[in-house]
Amino acid sequence: MAMHACTTDLYYIHRSIKNLMLLTITTTHVPATDLGFLLHKHPDKLQTIDISAGKAHVFYPEVSEEKCTAALLLDIDPVGLVRSAGPKGNDFALEQYVNDRPYVASSFMSAAIAKAFSSALNGNCKNRPELPSMAMPFEVYIAVLPVKGGEEVLRLLFEPLGYEIQFTRHELDAKFPEWGTSRYFTVTLKHTITLQQLLSHLYVLIPVCDTDKHYWVSRDEIEKLLTKGKDWLEAHPAKEMIVRRYLKNQRSLANQALSVLLSKDDTDVEENTDETTSQADESAVRIHDLRLMAARDVLVQSGAKRVADLGCGEGRLIKLLLPVKQFDYILGMDVSYRSLEIAKDRLKLERMPERQAQRIRLIHGSLTYRDKRLEGFDAAALVEVIEHLDEPRLAALETSVFEYARPGTVVVTTPNADYNVKFTDHEEGKMRHNDHRFEWTRTQFAEWGNRVATEHGYTVSYYPIGEVDEQVGALSQMAVFTYAGQATESLTNTLEA
Repeated sequence: MAMHACTTDLYYIHRSIKNLMLLTITTTHVPATDLGFLLHKHPDKLQTIDISAGKAHVFYPEVSEEKCTAALLLDIDPVGLVRSAGPKGNDFALEQYVNDRPYVASSFMSAAIAKAFSSALNGNCKNRPELPSMAMPFEVYIAVLPVKGGEEVLRLLFEPLGYEIQFTRHELDAKFPEWGTSRYFTVTLKHTITLQQLLSHLYVLIPVCDTDKHYWVSRDEIEKLLTKGKDWLEAHPAKEMIVRRYLKNQRSLANQALSVLLSKDDTDVEENTDETTSQADESAVRIHDLRLMAARDVLVQSGAKRVADLGCGEGRLIKLLLPVKQFDYILGMDVSYRSLEIAKDRLKLERMPERQAQRIRLIHGSLTYRDKRLEGFDAAALVEVIEHLDEPRLAALETSVFEYARPGTVVVTTPNADYNVKFTDHEEGKMRHNDHRFEWTRTQFAEWGNRVATEHGYTVSYYPIGEVDEQVGALSQMAVFTYAGQATESLTNTLEA
């Protein structure tokens, strides 16, 4: 890597980056040196900024007209970190002294972004005012990022925003591979967007990955979150998880933020309608987000171009499908007019460019009746739909979807009743939601799926959704039906991986 600024201090920093928190931003926009104007940091100078527990250094390892890289390096003072932290509880008496804070990207990185790149984060460029509105190709490298929830959370946060993600998950100890993997990732993100958008995503999502902050979270944090997320957070399918994690799971603050982002009918901020992956872990990933991601991945891997979200509700899966250019046409159908109205608002159909809007259609209808509008689709998804029907009415849905509509691939998710015993408020026969008509065990789900596949000429495979318990399985379960011998090997390999 070329050294552009030749100073003793910069050489020392460059030699030290393996031991400290590092984030780099690279562009191949021509001229790439526009990055220096945008960041308001001259490529020939090393600049150092004081932060609460140390220093942040900004320098340019590579500068040319074709490619420019800016690096933000954090040098955390462990002693200063302890002094600024104040008294701690004694859950772990040495936590103040033995922790990962000096070595990973965390809320310290967000604070450094806000201080070092404040002009760019606010969309200002005094010398070149036209630059902030220009989308450019960016590649972001984060040396070490702790991600609570692993790969699923990493994808859930960044992929809906259009990022291409590459990552390496590190072992707990290379000398003891049997110990398994850690929660630490080296991450590369690629996207063509404005620098302001890029920095706002990083500012919010880095501490969301980590689920921790180095300072007390108060009401002021709501304003910070809504300001930095004003152009994208409302439309993000995982916004509720983002809000809760960003605000350190302080329910009153999270509900205030969500009340701004969502109408009362748009979501239930107390999470009455969706389970979480662990009742004991308030920061657990919302299981419904994982279902949507799993359904989307199946639809992508199936190669489908025309897809239908059957029982689309408020349009969360559709919003997740929209950035995928593979899908030429997306249909959403639901029995609730109100849900379709919310979906229309959520998707911003009236403000959407005409070409994009032509890819989407929302229709009112019932899955228990034959509907010719559902015919001719490559794939369809029923995410948490079947358990809301009385079991005798399932036969009508089976006929409507698997016999008449007959998509090439059908994705069905439903709760796993085996898992219910792990809930602290578990009672025999109690269901997770008062609108559920039934909840199936893994055996019952497989019996239903095998029968449907046999009767209608499909093959079927089953997959867990969420963290798997050895005794009771995962919180949710998914069946993937494939019609008439379509290729399933690559799909199966992808899902199992």
